[in-house]
Amino acid sequence: MDKADYLLWGRKYDKAYGFLAQRERELGAKFRKKRVMTKTDLVAVVEWTFREETDKKTRISELVNRNSEEAVERISSQVFNLPDGNDVYRMNCLTTLEGVSPVLASVILMFFDPKNYGLFDVRIWKPFLGNAPTNLLTVTNYQTLLLSLRKAANKHNLDVRLIDKAIYKRSIDEI
Repeated sequence: MDKADYLLWGRKYDKAYGFLAQRERELGAKFRKKRVMTKTDLVAVVEWTFREETDKKTRISELVNRNSEEAVERISSQVFNLPDGNDVYRMNCLTTLEGVSPVLASVILMFFDPKNYGLFDVRIWKPFLGNAPTNLLTVTNYQTLLLSLRKAANKHNLDVRLIDKAIYKRSIDEI
């Protein structure tokens, strides 16, 4: 894909998922302004991430609700206030929260910093890296995907999030 393709498919994503794109912008702006995430925010991230998977959304919401407000705020504040270049540490910190997998951690980071982070999803993995390994959803594999996303973003002077939205939407439409 070239820059025009990424921009076109990114617009298609925003049009198809308008409410979700708006919610993403709202939560992201809140995270960047306050540099902390509340437990309520974390539940909202779970709802956004697993909106179409009711059973999974319910199960993960129950897990994240076991975290104390203090733990969610302390860990998210620590993560949001780290300098750039601490991707693995950020992911590892977030995944210490109960119910927060590498996928959910990628969404939190994507909301917070869409210029540098994207969604961890097999539909984004395949176009960049081919068939997914058996145990795809690990912090290490997210780092591998993130390098590919950042390379494409840097090549076209675009945000990582725009690249992943375009790839995601194109993969959905071309099934």
